[in-house]
Amino acid sequence: MLFDWIFGMFSNDLAIDLGTANTLIYAKGKGIVLSEPSVVAVKKGTSQVLKVGREAKEMVGRTPASIVAVRPLQDGVIADFDLTEQMIRAFIVRIHNRKALVRPRIVIGVPSGITQVEKRAIRDSAEQAGAREVYLIEEPMAAAIGANLPVQEPSGNMVVDIGGGTTEVAVISLSGMVYSHSIRIAGDEMDEAVIQYLKRKYNLLVGERTAETIKIQAGSAYPFNEPRKMDIKGRDLMDGIPKTLTVTDSDIREALHDPIYAILDAVKTALERTPPELAADIADKGIVMTGGGSLLHGLDTLIGLETHLKVTIAEDPLSCVVLGAGKVLDELDLLKMVCLES
Repeated sequence: MLFDWIFGMFSNDLAIDLGTANTLIYAKGKGIVLSEPSVVAVKKGTSQVLKVGREAKEMVGRTPASIVAVRPLQDGVIADFDLTEQMIRAFIVRIHNRKALVRPRIVIGVPSGITQVEKRAIRDSAEQAGAREVYLIEEPMAAAIGANLPVQEPSGNMVVDIGGGTTEVAVISLSGMVYSHSIRIAGDEMDEAVIQYLKRKYNLLVGERTAETIKIQAGSAYPFNEPRKMDIKGRDLMDGIPKTLTVTDSDIREALHDPIYAILDAVKTALERTPPELAADIADKGIVMTGGGSLLHGLDTLIGLETHLKVTIAEDPLSCVVLGAGKVLDELDLLKMVCLES
């Protein structure tokens, strides 16, 4: 089953952020013990795993016909249980080779839009593997706790968690989510937008990894202080030969327009649906952004200008969900309040 090896090999209680782009594991008393891309390289037509994590990600777009690099999580949820199990098993072996006969508690971060069926599947896998207790925590709540927001107080906290597969917008008060909305537009959608833009405007075909690099180095939601240029390599769709092209940051900003404004619309909708008392708190405190997508240059500035609110990026945005899930392991009362019901 999915979490078989985790419980057999760890004496520590665990928190896991199973992300579309990256998987992070936190061990009680040790902190974050693993952060790797959620990618598995398998032999085509079989479930034989060849590489996982960073090594598998290096293969994306570069494999021979006999090997396929797969992401077993799509849009924030498990798309392939068998490969997810094998990926996590490999990660655990990498961290810890000693077996322990302890049945740990485990906290797993899940998207706020997860279905009952998906919840049940994750919970069953963990229980059958021998977990003493299994808790599911919604990612925006975990991100808010990881970003040190006062979630237990009777005041509004707004968090925008932009991951690889989903963007989660939530308003939290008294250890509960007053409003939450999950959209399947995030980092992956931005990469795809870059690919389509270059294809449409310059007849240049680039791969996923190149698109991600372009987004990180030249992507922005708001102009840089000084214009940026970047040389990119791809295949010319007209004559089929490799080609190098220079693009500017304004090109990439244009490419990213639709996904950025979809995220902005989700934030505005959340503000419109927030009760007035909590809206007043958010006006005082502002919005906190977490997740890798929040690192896109100028996204905080753009959201701030469009909403007229203060927008801050959490101290360690990539790790907020797993750190928050790890914190609730230490506070049983908080755990009982914030975990999802079966």
